[in-house]
Amino acid sequence: MIQIMDRVAVIGAGVSGLTCGVVFAERGYRTAIFAKESGQQTTSGAAAAIWFPYDAEPAERVIPWALETYKTLVELSNNSRTGVSIIELHQFSRTGEIQIPDWAIPFGASVIPSGAENGAAGEAATWTGRPEAERTDSERIKSREFTSGYAIKVPLTDTTIYLDYLSARFLKVGGAINTNVCFEKLEDVDREFDLVINCAGIGARDLVKDPDLEPHRGQVAIVPRIENLPCAIVCDDAPLMYAIARRNDCVFGGTNDLSSNLAADPATTDRIVAECSSVLRIEKPRVLAERVGLRPFRKSGVRLERDRLRDGRTVIHNYGHGGAGFTLSWGCAENVFKSAAASE
Repeated sequence: MIQIMDRVAVIGAGVSGLTCGVVFAERGYRTAIFAKESGQQTTSGAAAAIWFPYDAEPAERVIPWALETYKTLVELSNNSRTGVSIIELHQFSRTGEIQIPDWAIPFGASVIPSGAENGAAGEAATWTGRPEAERTDSERIKSREFTSGYAIKVPLTDTTIYLDYLSARFLKVGGAINTNVCFEKLEDVDREFDLVINCAGIGARDLVKDPDLEPHRGQVAIVPRIENLPCAIVCDDAPLMYAIARRNDCVFGGTNDLSSNLAADPATTDRIVAECSSVLRIEKPRVLAERVGLRPFRKSGVRLERDRLRDGRTVIHNYGHGGAGFTLSWGCAENVFKSAAASE
């Protein structure tokens, strides 16, 4: 068993690394984070970061971690300085009848009625069923765009606030963040650290030579905040589309391609903005910024396991979260801590 005050090195400063850092540092471990980039410069900084178990496997492990994270994020939403809020998510399908997942039912997920079910047959229906004169811009999402959908209230983490909050919380309890650091292998971490936690994201592909890890490229456009958009709009069917309003702006997405290209593609941005604007029935907004991130999808599933380095030290791997890094962050971090504290 590792003892309190032993030194812990966390590799990676995205949401997984920062959350693990907080969990260990706040429990008395002398913890340092090492990464090439930190916070908003990482893949996490490019995420829309709405709570939803997306593009991560296997479900039997992912869902419990996601539910544990849900509880923590709901608690954090009581403090506006965290950047966490509770928002209604409207999840749609273009191709058929969408099924409400079993895990969503206890959270009050409900089918979004079509216009016909609201007595609006004969017109292109909105997903609220309200009369045309009473509809807001966000309600002009018509049946020709989607065939079915459901609504559920979930946490949203505004990455422009939340990642800085995690960093500050970590530093406040004595943690250290070291950037511009790249390791060729985990054994290169200074021997003064008894425990190494691998939260390297897509970087773990080279760091631990994991052939199961593949980059699922996501590109988003940041646009001015859209008024009268009280919910997040998401459709996972091709073309992937989401519009998520944050405190000071709005995230339009997106893509999920197998690619390592971190350069923003102008044509893709144009397609994203056009698709989101069409769904929301608004004029195309100006683009404030473009972001690209590589979701660390692992074909054999999220890797959260304890192992040994060649020099005998303990390492706990925590990567391969795909598009659910924020959604799994606290659940995985708590399980990393339990694994570290377990007797050998």
